[in-house]
Order: sequence, then C-alpha cells, then structure tokens
Amino acid sequence: MRKFLAIVKREYIQRVRSKMFVLITVLGPLVISFFGIAPALIFSIQAGGPLKIAVVDQTGKLYRHFYDSVTEESRPKYPQTGNANLLNRDTSQRFQELGEQRKNSFELEEIDPDGRPLSDIKHELDVRVLAKNLDGYLILPANLLESGKPEYFGRNTGDVLTTKFLTEALSRAVRQQRLADANIDVKIVQQLSEPVQLAATKVSASGGVADGGEGFALVFGAGFIMYLTILMYGQMILGAVIAEKETRISEILFSSVRPFTLMMGKLVGVSLVALTQLAIWGLAFLAFAAFGVRLLASRGVALHVPNVPAINFVYFGLFFLLGYFIYSTIYALIGSMVTTAQEGGQLSMPVVLLPLIGFYLFLPVSRSPDSSLAFWVSMFPFFSPMTPLWQIALSLAIGFGTVGLLTWLAARIYRVGMLMAGKKATIREVMRWVRQA
Repeated sequence: MRKFLAIVKREYIQRVRSKMFVLITVLGPLVISFFGIAPALIFSIQAGGPLKIAVVDQTGKLYRHFYDSVTEESRPKYPQTGNANLLNRDTSQRFQELGEQRKNSFELEEIDPDGRPLSDIKHELDVRVLAKNLDGYLILPANLLESGKPEYFGRNTGDVLTTKFLTEALSRAVRQQRLADANIDVKIVQQLSEPVQLAATKVSASGGVADGGEGFALVFGAGFIMYLTILMYGQMILGAVIAEKETRISEILFSSVRPFTLMMGKLVGVSLVALTQLAIWGLAFLAFAAFGVRLLASRGVALHVPNVPAINFVYFGLFFLLGYFIYSTIYALIGSMVTTAQEGGQLSMPVVLLPLIGFYLFLPVSRSPDSSLAFWVSMFPFFSPMTPLWQIALSLAIGFGTVGLLTWLAARIYRVGMLMAGKKATIREVMRWVRQA
C-alpha cells in the first residue's frame, strides 16, 4: 500500500505541476466560452464599410419593395422570448440571424434603364465595379414577376451571407409585388404568416418546469466534455506506458513494485488529476451561474441556466470514473503490447471511435428514454446511463464490474508485455500471456 500510494502521489503531483495542466485548466472554459460567442463577434465586424449595390429594375415595380426589404424594419418580426432564445437556437438559424443583422450595411442605388440597351448599362456598371465605385449590381429582368431570373454581378461573389441576404430580400420584394398585383393586403398576410412558438414544459413530481432546450444542451455538453477528457487522459496513460517501456524504466520498477500495483497507481494518480481539473471547471461553472448570469442580465443579455440537482454531479463523477477506468485500462493494455508510439496510435483508433457510437445513440435514446433501447444502451458499460435510479445503480454495478474484469485482464498482459521488446505482440501470444501470468 505504501508503494501504491507513492506511485499515485508521483503520477498526480508530476502532472498537476506541469505547465500543460495549468494551461488547459485555465484556457479550457475560456476556449469553450470563446467558441460560444465568437460567431456573434465575428459577424458584428463591419470591414470595409457598407456594400454599394446598384439595382437595374426593368420591371419598374420592384426597386421600392427591395429597398424597403433591405434597409428598413418592414419585414415581419417573429416573436421572441428574450436573448436567451437566440443563444439556445441551432447553428444554422443563429448564422441566418447574424447574417440578417447586416441589413444596414448596404447602400442601394437605382439605375434607370431609360430605354438604353442592357449591354450598355452592364458595361457602364462593370467599369464602376472595376474602379471600386461599386461592389456589385443586380439586374432585375422585366419578366421577373412571372418566371424571370435575376442576376448579380460583383467583385466578390464568395461572400455567401451577403448573396443569401440579397436573395431573400429580393424574394420578399417579389412576393410583396405579386400580392399587390393580386389586390391582397401585404400586412394582413404578414400577420397571418407569423409562426407559432411552442412552449415545452417538463412534467415532474415537483411540478411543471419550463424547458427551452437548456437541459438538452447541458446534457450534450457534459457528455462531450466527458468524452474529450476520458480520451485525453487515456492517451496520457498510453503515452506514459510506452515511454516507460521504451526507456526500460519498467524493468527497474518491476524489481521493487508488482506490475499490478504500478499499473493501478498510474491509473488512480491520473484519475485524480482529471477529477481535479473537472472540479476546477465545475467551480468555474457554479461561479458563472451565481454571478455571471446576473451580470449578463444587468446588461440586457438574459441567459437561463437550468437547475441541476446535486445528485447529478455525483452521477457525473461516478460515470466519469467508470468511463475513465474502462478506457484507461484499455490504453494501458495497448501500451504494454506495442513497442513504439506509432503502433500505439494505430491500435488506439478503435478505442477513440467506440465512444462515438454513444453519441450516435444519444438522439434516439433522448427521444424515448423509457424504451428498451435506452435500457440496454445504459446497461452497456461503454455508453451512458439512463434513469430511473435502479437502472443507474445496475449500470454502475455492471460498469465497475467491467472495470474489475478489464483491470485483471490488463494486469496479466501488462506484466509480460512491459518486459517484451523487439517483437510485435500477436493475439495468440497475448492469450498465452493471460494464461501463464
């Protein structure tokens, strides 16, 4: 036990004191926060001033509608429930709204055809675009309201957001003119076309709780963090085992420490490093929930943090340890079998891909958490648990039983594999190690 604790202490202190641990611990929440707000910051930058677009309206009817659609607040406003709703929407909808924020970044100029040939007008506008007096121009054909197709000519057609915004603005202008030609009130159509916002409420024994998608995002984010952390520290175990094997330090250590004690000390020590990092991140999250949300609310950004029961943090820690010991034991087993880091990376690829199956099963399980699929997935030790409590307890029992079995198996392979050099291990040889150890 004294030697085991010495190994745990060495693995823990050595990694906690490293600059990489401090860097990842500090920058981890900052990087996640940055990627959450980076799109809004990037799309709020107006580089180069407003875009100057000339419009050649051969219909004689669409320019005013198009101008209003681009520059004014005349489009239908969809009801919102605050800024938190914007933060909880999917990525495509968020990018669309960020693109629509550029509606005030255009300067439109109407070009009167005045009976001139279209080729002469295009030549004149091409000269202005090349001279950088214009960023582009639109040609609206005379039959656009029936079946014609508009054309856009610009110096930069790679700006996908601008092109999409102009397309949507032109579509609204054509729709409004068609309604006007049919003697239909546009405002009435806009009012009747407003979408319905569905309010979801979770029914529980303690009463109904409104859910705007924050719970789904929290669960998915926690699972993603667990996935990255388990693989990161599992790879750390793999690298440490291979390093000890390549430098022959393991031969010296085995003279005074049993292989099982050495392997378990390494696994426990690194697990404490991971728990330390997750605890720091958890405290940062709690501090943000306590103070950061109020600060954002005082500045007009309403952000709702879902109420997480304390028992869920306990479950998170238990299942993190479960996943960590399962995958880290496999990584230690792989490290003892290979002779180089390149071989270890190749053999670890299936281990990296295995947790992804859990993410693929996440959507059907979240859609029906009481189904047979959810039950059996939660019982499989390589995937995530589901409620109710007895299923969680059974899943934990099966999971830690799997950890014990894998640890016993890995220890028998670890003992022989760490002393093997100059030869690749085959499946038949590994089976013989298990029988002889």
